[in-house]
Amino acid sequence: MVDSVDRFLWTLLLLLPVVGDSGALREGWLPGEYGNNTSEAVRFLNDYNSTAEEVLFYSVSASWNYNTDLTDHNSALQVNASLEEQAFSEAWGLKAKELFSPDPLTDPQDKKLMDKIKLLGVANLPLAERQKYNTILSTMDSIYSTAKVHPEPNISWSLEPELTDIMATSRSYKKLLYAWEGWHNASGVPLRDHYPAFVELSNKASKADGFEDTGEEWRSWYDSPTFEKDLEEIYRTIEPLYQNLHAFVRRQLYKQYGPKYINLKGPIPAHLLGNMWAQTWNNIYNTMIPFPNKPNMDVTDEMVRQGYNAPYMFRVSEEFFTSLNLDMMPEEFWNGSMLEKPEGREVVCHASAWDFYNRKDFRIKQCTTVTMEQLFTVHHEMGHIQYYLQYKDQPVGFRRGANPGFHEAIGDVLSLSVSTPKHLHSIGLLDKVTDDIETDINYLLKMALEKIAFLPFGYLIDQWRWGVFSGRTPPDRYNADWWYLRTKYQGICPPTRRTEEHFDPGAKYHIPGNTPYIRYFVSFILQFQLHEKLCQAANHSGLLHRCDIYKSADAGLIMKKILQAGSSRPWTEVLQEAIGTNKLNASSLMEYFRPITEWLMKQNENQKETLGWPDFDWVPPVPEGYPEDINKNTNEIDAKKLLDEYNSTAEVVWNAYTEASWKYNTDINEANKQAMLEKNLEMSNHTLEYGRKARDYDTTDFQDGSVKRIINKLSDIERAALSSEELKEYNTLLSNMETKYSVAEVCRENGTCHPLDPDLQKIMAVSRDYDELLFAWKGWRDSAGKVIRQDYKRYVELANKAARLNGHADNGAFWRSLYETPTFEEDLETLWKELEPLYLNVHTYVRRALYKKYGSERINLKGPIPAHLLGNMWAQTWSGIMDLVIPYPDATQVDATPQMVAQGWNALRMFQESDKFFTSLGLLPMPQEFWEKSMLEKPSDGRKVVCHASAWDFYNRKDFRIKQCTVITMDDLITVHHEMGHVQYFLQYKEQPVSFRDGANPGFHEAIGDVMALSVATPKHLQSIGLLDKVESNPESDINFLMSMALDKIAFLPFGYLMDQWRWKVFDGRIPSTEYNKEWWNLRMKYQGLCPPVARTEDDFDPGAKFHIPANVPYVRYFVSFIIQFQFHKALCNAAKHEGPLHTCDIYESKEAGKLLGDVMKLGFSKPWPEAMALITGQPKMSALPLMEYFRPLIQWLEKENDKNNDIRGWPEYNWTPSSPAVTEVKADKVNFLGMDVTSSAAAAGQWILLVLGLVLVVATILLAYKYRKSKKQIKKSSSMMELK
Repeated sequence: MVDSVDRFLWTLLLLLPVVGDSGALREGWLPGEYGNNTSEAVRFLNDYNSTAEEVLFYSVSASWNYNTDLTDHNSALQVNASLEEQAFSEAWGLKAKELFSPDPLTDPQDKKLMDKIKLLGVANLPLAERQKYNTILSTMDSIYSTAKVHPEPNISWSLEPELTDIMATSRSYKKLLYAWEGWHNASGVPLRDHYPAFVELSNKASKADGFEDTGEEWRSWYDSPTFEKDLEEIYRTIEPLYQNLHAFVRRQLYKQYGPKYINLKGPIPAHLLGNMWAQTWNNIYNTMIPFPNKPNMDVTDEMVRQGYNAPYMFRVSEEFFTSLNLDMMPEEFWNGSMLEKPEGREVVCHASAWDFYNRKDFRIKQCTTVTMEQLFTVHHEMGHIQYYLQYKDQPVGFRRGANPGFHEAIGDVLSLSVSTPKHLHSIGLLDKVTDDIETDINYLLKMALEKIAFLPFGYLIDQWRWGVFSGRTPPDRYNADWWYLRTKYQGICPPTRRTEEHFDPGAKYHIPGNTPYIRYFVSFILQFQLHEKLCQAANHSGLLHRCDIYKSADAGLIMKKILQAGSSRPWTEVLQEAIGTNKLNASSLMEYFRPITEWLMKQNENQKETLGWPDFDWVPPVPEGYPEDINKNTNEIDAKKLLDEYNSTAEVVWNAYTEASWKYNTDINEANKQAMLEKNLEMSNHTLEYGRKARDYDTTDFQDGSVKRIINKLSDIERAALSSEELKEYNTLLSNMETKYSVAEVCRENGTCHPLDPDLQKIMAVSRDYDELLFAWKGWRDSAGKVIRQDYKRYVELANKAARLNGHADNGAFWRSLYETPTFEEDLETLWKELEPLYLNVHTYVRRALYKKYGSERINLKGPIPAHLLGNMWAQTWSGIMDLVIPYPDATQVDATPQMVAQGWNALRMFQESDKFFTSLGLLPMPQEFWEKSMLEKPSDGRKVVCHASAWDFYNRKDFRIKQCTVITMDDLITVHHEMGHVQYFLQYKEQPVSFRDGANPGFHEAIGDVMALSVATPKHLQSIGLLDKVESNPESDINFLMSMALDKIAFLPFGYLMDQWRWKVFDGRIPSTEYNKEWWNLRMKYQGLCPPVARTEDDFDPGAKFHIPANVPYVRYFVSFIIQFQFHKALCNAAKHEGPLHTCDIYESKEAGKLLGDVMKLGFSKPWPEAMALITGQPKMSALPLMEYFRPLIQWLEKENDKNNDIRGWPEYNWTPSSPAVTEVKADKVNFLGMDVTSSAAAAGQWILLVLGLVLVVATILLAYKYRKSKKQIKKSSSMMELK
């Protein structure tokens, strides 16, 4: 800005030779010689008038050229023209004072003209000061007109149209603040140093004309010694209406921006009212329409549809005037006006009407856009032109309004008619006119936001300037007093801290443009007085706001009399003749707005609103992160519309994908795979489309937490962020890995092949043959793990890329973000450290039992346990070896399997029993679709299926299914309840938006399923459903039961923890692809105390032998669920009024427990999980205490047992690995015995040994069968997962 001013001054210096002595007026413009008598004075006035027309034409033309082409050259020419105009005023004024004092004129009008000539204004100043004054004005005009805001390098926002459009249409608090602050700083601050000098010179000029200061001079134009007092009385009349409007608007803004930015007892932040200066508020009308279902009165779209353009809008306006028998625009108007913003040059866009003082050239300068608001502005400006046309034959001194407010009122009084539905209908922009109170309230609120909202602003601007001119407001209080007045009258405050370094008054055009402003306040009162009278002349009957004077010649006649008078008569006389009163009063305005006044008062009374702003000094905080994200959308209403659209379309798209995925998972073949991939791509495209839209929003200050939560969730578009080719590759990788896993088999030398389910699972659970277990363990890893290693490496690259495109450090960081807990990793480690002693005791006890079974060659009592000996393919749960570790073999053991078989249970019966459990709690029964469409058993028709048990939500709020290869065992009965827990969760939250149809965190879904199993597994429950004859309560039975539970729950914890520890480190690069297997076994050693039974290398990929790795299912959810399920269990047991040890609790048939659980499930993902946790448990954190309480009897028993055996907790000899069976060679006389070379004595002994062994084997087989029936073994133990979206 400084550079442009310097350039301007340099240009002015260059122009000086051209300009010459600005103090020397052209000879033809100098006054002649006149005698001091009446006839000479009249001749003087006539000569002055004709010369003034020439001078003013020259001056106005220079000003027009500058305003329509903002160059330094034109600015200098404008300054020169202004100097010549002032020289003209000086020369003629001084001549008048010299010759005609006292005044010899007798005609009052002539005397009035002479008095005006004698007022020299700026011409009173010496030439140097006059030049300085004009330069200051031109400089300030240039600063204001060329000011720009720069949101980014090489991008600039001008006031018109960019900043004005932002203020009018944006609902982003940050963007509005940026535009407001940027403009006030860019336009106001540079003016501050110039304004005091301008004030000093302006006052000096006014004092020379006999005024105390420039403020008094401006007030003198209203010919009223009580002008200030009269204005204050008028303002007090309309103040209650303004305060009711202010309170209503403040409440609506509160709904949008919330208590952080809106204080219901304080002022409103100035940038939120739809206008750079908060002078009119009609641009925010669409956020507070009282009756939004009523017809929209904004005809902008219809104007566009009909092909309106700027010239046509002015023709429409001209036709309005001619319909009143007023004048057409002259040809010069159409030839000379600037009706649109030109390309390639800077202009002053502020709409203005121009009189060139030659009685034929009148123009409008307006950067017109095709909107309804601009149509009204066109009529307003054309009103000025009509005024010029009507008084053009008056002497120059009378070519102005009766008072300065009249000119503005004439323009606006026409707009009061033009804006009515009646008129818009008459000119074809509105289909029909609706006359009812609700439509009226809509219309009047919009008018009030324009007219009533303006009044305090129109009043205070010159209050501030009068204070500045009088010295009551010194330069060091310019800004402070400005904001005091704005808060006092308008009830608004600055949105950021403003100091005396700023000059916020200068950000309003009329301050640097030196245009008095009180005229607008006067006009806003006067226009309603005129409107009421004109409506009477037009024979209007009914409510005043419905009146349209279009085509009323009688109304036009009244207007013509007012206009033709110009300022030749006192305005009070003109007003008296026109409307029958000689005073300004607000009664017509109050009558016009009476319906909306009553409505606003009622609304505010109902809301118990505070009228006014007693918290006078309140200011809002600066938004978090400001000025970042200013281009993001913060319109919460828009966001809600987007989410409604997303929700309805997502149900369709997700349902289609889920159907295709179900088809593939229940019938694995290439065609179904391709169909699934196609639907997956469609779902990804849908996610991408709406995710991108969601990313346009800044939700920082959204009021509705649900909207904020969904938008933030949608913004993370996950894999959809990848390019289409990468996304296709990503989906294919996942599909291939899952397919390789699902079809993997382990084959023997004889050609017999074993799938994971049920063959290999059964071997791992039932066999006690070390080598047979090793065959299954190693074979599965060779078949299912190795084959996906390369796929997995590429998957990691793409998953990380997708995560980073979504703003996460890596894919592990994305997974952890789902828990919405910044300390998530630390919290998990804390929980693990609390639980580790319990795990170490279980590990130590089980290791001792395996030592007894397999001996010192296979088990080291100070080392890790070989991973294949624990009854499960992944050693994640150890219940399969309960027969080896049972504490009290002779005590009662809980296994309902024999009774289930004996009673003829099948898969359907197991699910029906589970359904009965849920309905006994008052929860929902399974819908018919569940029973008709679920896959509850492994198909016998030869199809390959994914047997891994899973629950499915089809996103149509009625179709929910389970896929499970159910076998008739107690273990599977518990799994059934687990899966049904997922479906119950689906049912409970099915009415939530799609994005909230999920667990409060990923662990919640698993915990809900498992918490049911904690009741179902109790002897008490099994007896209640007829699967156990009696319930024995004794310490031995309890320890057996808790041991069986610990082999499931406690043994699982380190595995549930380390799975994602490994993946998180893979994703963030701490585990490179060259060390996948090494680090996998390091973690299994560290947390589980397990070692591989055979050497493993980087040719292997043992993590891939676990379903969740190729299937891309995060696993720490299970660790979380194993903690919180005991918290839930304790809370539900308390609700069920259970008494006794926690492990004996069964919540079956407790409606109280069911209600507590149902309330949490209904929330889905709609609230942060700590809130859901607090709802069910009374506190918001994860805690291991309920789990420790559940297992307390076992913990004490294990401590004693391990101490008794002097067993070491942990595995200090961590490098130990199991050895191969020893081979002993015996050299002696040999005979063949059973195919072996042995001595004869050995062969004889062997015969006896075989006999004894045969007898022992028979007995052992009987005992083993008995123990197997009574022990809890896992034939197929599935860690359930929900089908991921």
